[in-house]
Amino acid sequence: MTTIDNVFQPLSVAPSAQELQTLSMPELYDTEFPVTEPIIQELLYPGLYILAGAPKIGKSFLVAQLAYHVARGEQLWSYPVQQSSVLYLALEDKFSRLQQRLVRMFDMEVTDKLHMAISAQELGNVLEEQLSSFIEKYPDVRLIIIDTLQKIRSVQDEKYNYARDYTNAARLKEFADKHGICLLLVHHTRKQQAEDSFEMISGSNGLFGAANGAMVLRKNQRCNNKASLEIVGRDLADQLLSINFLPKRCLWTLEKAAVSRWQQPPDEVLEAISAFVQQCNGHWHGTAQGLLDAMHYKEIKSNSLGRRINAKKQQLLDYYHIVSNRHRRDIDLRYLPPQAQTA
Repeated sequence: MTTIDNVFQPLSVAPSAQELQTLSMPELYDTEFPVTEPIIQELLYPGLYILAGAPKIGKSFLVAQLAYHVARGEQLWSYPVQQSSVLYLALEDKFSRLQQRLVRMFDMEVTDKLHMAISAQELGNVLEEQLSSFIEKYPDVRLIIIDTLQKIRSVQDEKYNYARDYTNAARLKEFADKHGICLLLVHHTRKQQAEDSFEMISGSNGLFGAANGAMVLRKNQRCNNKASLEIVGRDLADQLLSINFLPKRCLWTLEKAAVSRWQQPPDEVLEAISAFVQQCNGHWHGTAQGLLDAMHYKEIKSNSLGRRINAKKQQLLDYYHIVSNRHRRDIDLRYLPPQAQTA
């Protein structure tokens, strides 16, 4: 079994003669890629995400709420959360104002997994080293919030253009992917209204194009406490959330959610595997042929079964709650109840 760690090794050839590093279709099917574990299920996954909204609309309150719930491992609205350390770069704040805000939001219910800073270096000028150092010190961190993107831009980035925006976003995405974390950038929207909310994200389309997903926070009237949070992403369904701001606590509450999700059609093989593993007290280990024999399943060959399990590893977890791992020629299948996945 090939793993993602040993697929793309540097070629020992001169740069002028360097070849494309390719995988054949069988090699691709045999490569074991890690599954994507959510930070907040249906809302935030590893990668680069953007939260955009007009100034003083409540973005900082929203990201503080996200950070707090992840740090405590507490469900946010109706969404399960996986607990981890969080770094919140509140770059437009002072510590005194941050203290007042958090006390108002969460009273004395503190968590030592939420870490905050009010200054950081620019992107391309030590910022990556600062974030890497923090991750080395707190290896369980899975969410880093940068509030705001403008504060880490260099002077030459002040004038937006697609190539520069895309390069900066791709650089942050590469950092997030390398460390398996979610980087959430707080950003502004333009004053000009647009039919597509995501066309209102300030700057060129390069930022949005390189990101894994984005959220746009909008109000019809600034004095109104009701807002919409529109969400799109590669690893999640398109959503439109109706949320309400509670001034007394400075918290956002969820009123309703409209979700546009394409459901994977049932997979007969995965259905059979799921039923069999649960009959085995939630665990089975052996070869692909052994699994076929134990299930009395003759509709597929053993090499195809191994590749199917490998290629549909994410679907097996998301829809059937089965964690699959390969140990050379053996397959390990373990049923993980939904509540255990978010514990």
